[in-house]
Amino acid sequence: MDGLTYQRRRGEIQTYFDRTAVEAWKRFATEAPLGRIRATVRDGRARMRALMLASLPEDLSGWRVLDAGCGTGAMSIELARRGASVLGIDLAPEIIRFAAETLPDDIGTGRIEFKAGDMLSRTHGEFDAVVAMDSLIHYQMDDAVLALASLARRTRHAIVFTFAPRTPMLAVMHATGRLFPRSDRAPSIVPVRPDAIARDIAQQPELNGWQARRTQRVSHGFYTSQMMEIARP
Repeated sequence: MDGLTYQRRRGEIQTYFDRTAVEAWKRFATEAPLGRIRATVRDGRARMRALMLASLPEDLSGWRVLDAGCGTGAMSIELARRGASVLGIDLAPEIIRFAAETLPDDIGTGRIEFKAGDMLSRTHGEFDAVVAMDSLIHYQMDDAVLALASLARRTRHAIVFTFAPRTPMLAVMHATGRLFPRSDRAPSIVPVRPDAIARDIAQQPELNGWQARRTQRVSHGFYTSQMMEIARP
């Protein structure tokens, strides 16, 4: 996928997470004390991670899984503990270094490979499943669906991803962010309606044969995100 809007957005996200936000994300990955707002985000992300993992088999032995937008590696670690061979991809090299350096001792050698790069690159090979937690929420819906189609070409079973559901609060935050940009602000989240993204997935020719299955929202404090699973029958 080489659309200009995707490329431009990808560049903005890489700059933010590898320069502005890297220390904050390292704190999210530890038990370090956080302020009230960030604490609810950390807890909300943990709930979402558990929800996404529940969409996949408990035993992933023999599966190769892509953790697309892996951040500090929390999802990759849980996938590896289920027996999967995991490739964790993130745009931010500094966050990837942190993920590789902080792997827990119970993760076997070679079980997880972390790389800095584009999650859609064909060079990553094929997978049995893909998880993409909060890694598509900064893209316009058309670009997000095209990204899913790109991943689907190289995925055998399932893609579990999240999007920002359109709620009154998120709509206001999105509008405010666009009206009042600031150099250290995260790239704005793009809220979408669940029925709209499900419709666009169904109408995307390259996702023919894939079906939208389980979807569920996590709303906890300042964290709101919605999971959706698409899978081959």
